[in-house]
Amino acid sequence: MTFSRHDSGVVADARALSSQVHPVFMLPPLAASWFGSVLAGEFDVVLGAVHMVAVFLAVYTAHVKDGYVDFYVRDEDDDHPLTERGCRIALALSTAGFLLCLGALWLSVDPVAALVTLPCWLIAYLHAPQLDTNPVTATTGYPLGIAVAIVGGYYVQTAGFAAVPVAFAVVFLVLLSGVKVIDDAKDYDYDRSIRKRTVAVVVGRERARTVAFGLMAVGLVAVLAFAAVSVFPPSAAAAVLVFVPVAAFARRGTDELATMLLVRGCYLFLAVLLVAVYYQPLS
Repeated sequence: MTFSRHDSGVVADARALSSQVHPVFMLPPLAASWFGSVLAGEFDVVLGAVHMVAVFLAVYTAHVKDGYVDFYVRDEDDDHPLTERGCRIALALSTAGFLLCLGALWLSVDPVAALVTLPCWLIAYLHAPQLDTNPVTATTGYPLGIAVAIVGGYYVQTAGFAAVPVAFAVVFLVLLSGVKVIDDAKDYDYDRSIRKRTVAVVVGRERARTVAFGLMAVGLVAVLAFAAVSVFPPSAAAAVLVFVPVAAFARRGTDELATMLLVRGCYLFLAVLLVAVYYQPLS
């Protein structure tokens, strides 16, 4: 039982390790990495894959560390599939893999490519118990990781920075921070009982909703503003038209339903932006 707390054998250990792969939360950062590559125009698939693997390992590190802290350090969770030793080994392996990816980016592109990717792991590893105790960093940690993935994905392809990927990173940072406020509000009662300072706990559930949808509105307006000044192609405005109805329905629902709708709305938002940037149908 190196990894699994509940059973023994290779299959049990593999299941315990795979339990920390959460597709709903992992797919957006991976898509953000590829989105950054697409923004570069012609891109190297191998370099894009290396950066994507680095992002995956960073998010995996976050999930393992978060579960370890909540169960073994804070005693907040009732159960955890990994043993304490298994958590530490999994963290060591994911970190080692991440460092190998950084080395590959350093050698294949330049040192800056490694440095611009490193924050993905730092945000992931420090999420618990450092960043998740403050309402600002608890809210912006995951969105910031996605923003960094976009900029990093672009840099490894071009060995340079540009206004377009940075603007997209800002949009997703603001938009997803709003979604994260709603997501955190789902656990309002529990977080309040353990004195975890999410936005909902600090300002109350109703005000948290106002903050959340206000942030999303700012993100959508930013898309239109960037399109108006030709930073984004005109077709990027279509992403706003896709997301607004989803947000409108989500606003009427419970925190659980709103989170489900908004996360899927973000998938659509990203997909439309991808088509708009790559094909630029209105140009």
